[in-house]
Amino acid sequence: MDILSVIGVILAFGAIIGGNLLEGGHAGALLNTPAALIVLGGTFGAALLQTPLSTFVRSMNVFQWIFMPPKIDMLGGIQRVVGWAITARKEGLLGLETIADSEADAFARKGLQLLVDGTEPDAIRNILEVDLFTQETRDLNAAKVYEAMGGYAPTIGIIGAVMGLIHVMGNLADPSQLGTGIATAFVATIYGVGSANLMFLPVASKLKTHVQRQVQYRDMLIEGLLSIAEGENPRSIELKLQGYLE
Repeated sequence: MDILSVIGVILAFGAIIGGNLLEGGHAGALLNTPAALIVLGGTFGAALLQTPLSTFVRSMNVFQWIFMPPKIDMLGGIQRVVGWAITARKEGLLGLETIADSEADAFARKGLQLLVDGTEPDAIRNILEVDLFTQETRDLNAAKVYEAMGGYAPTIGIIGAVMGLIHVMGNLADPSQLGTGIATAFVATIYGVGSANLMFLPVASKLKTHVQRQVQYRDMLIEGLLSIAEGENPRSIELKLQGYLE
C-alpha cells in the first residue's frame, strides 16, 4: 500500500470540503449530479475518442499502481544477478538453465534463457532492449490517458458552466429555476478543475514514476546479464550494479 497516495487523497479532498465548511457552506452544495455527468462523462468520452482500446484497458489496469505499486526491489535484484554470476562461474552458462526455468519474472527469464543458449552479448542487448522499449511505451501511453483527461476536464467544466448559465438565462422569468442553473454552472467548474488537479494529473505523474522505476530495474538486469555473458567477476558485477541504487 502506497501510504502517500492515501494521505494525498484524504488531504486534498479534505482541504476542499473542510475549507467549504469553514466558509459557512455545506457539503451538499458541492454535490450536483448534472455537473458530475457533464464533466466526468465528457472527460471520459473525449479520452475514449483519442485512445486505442488496448491502451485504454491498460490505463484502467495500471490505476491500481497508485495505491498498490509494483514491487521493485533493486537491492534484491542486484543480489539475484550476483547469484547468477556465481552460478555461471562455477557451473558455466548451462548451469543457469534450472534457474531460468524457475524464474518468475518473464523479462529476467528471457535474459537467462538467452545466456543458456549461448547468445552473443550484443544480440542479448538488442533483444532485451526491444522488450524494454515496448513495455515502457505501452505503460507510458497508459499514463498519458490520465494526463489527457487532466487537460480535458477543466475545459469541459467550463462547458458545464456555460450550459448552467444558459439554463439560468432561459428561466429568468421563473425564479425557482435560477438556483439549479447557477449551482450547475459553478459546481461544474469546480468538478472540472478539481478532478484535473486533484486526480487525473497527479495519477498520470505517479504512474510515470512507477514506469521509470521499472525501466531502471530492467536496465539493471540487462547490464547484469551482459556482464555475466562477458564473463566478468561477480564482485565486479556487484560493484557496477550498485550504481543503480538510489
